[in-house]
Amino acid sequence: MSDAMPAIIRTEGGLSISGTRITLYDILGYLHAGWTTERTRDIPRLSDAQMAVALDYIAAHGDAVEAEYQQVLRDAEEVRRYWEERNRERLAQFAAMPPTPGTEAVRAKLAECRARRAQEHADPARS
Repeated sequence: MSDAMPAIIRTEGGLSISGTRITLYDILGYLHAGWTTERTRDIPRLSDAQMAVALDYIAAHGDAVEAEYQQVLRDAEEVRRYWEERNRERLAQFAAMPPTPGTEAVRAKLAECRARRAQEHADPARS
């Protein structure tokens, strides 16, 4: 990692923390989900300086950053709907297929992980 002071730069992915692939929209997503700044910093493994630069930029340009974030969410939803519709028939075929032998344990573990993750998202302070 460079010794240069972190900054907010505009990349193809949007407003990002220099030296990372983390966007301010990632940070806003975590914060809107109710995560603490410490947990938000730790998930993408940001330094204190990187997190401070991100939070300072968000505070100084709040309305503009929030507007871009909302546009990113709308765009992502549009892309999700497009691919869901495009793959609807194929996904239905997969869903109708019986499970292959030996996958029951894997599916049970996956369901358990999903339930635990849903609980963590419902109560971010517990994780």
